[in-house]
Amino acid sequence: MRARRSLRVIVDPTACTAYGYCAELLGEMITLDEWGYPMVRGEPVPRRLMAMANKAARDCPRRALKLQETSE
Repeated sequence: MRARRSLRVIVDPTACTAYGYCAELLGEMITLDEWGYPMVRGEPVPRRLMAMANKAARDCPRRALKLQETSE
């Protein structure tokens, strides 16, 4: 049986400056902590949110948000 491939949202905490745009675009998967830094759930990105996840990663001003391919 082959492993299923999926994408997960990850944050580079050293690059992030708490701009918060990612949570505005992808609020279903990203919340902000009390200082404005993103907290991600760590679950695979659902197909219906894939376009928004790509936009959030692409538009991150510090390139701190990434989509990482994983196998389940």
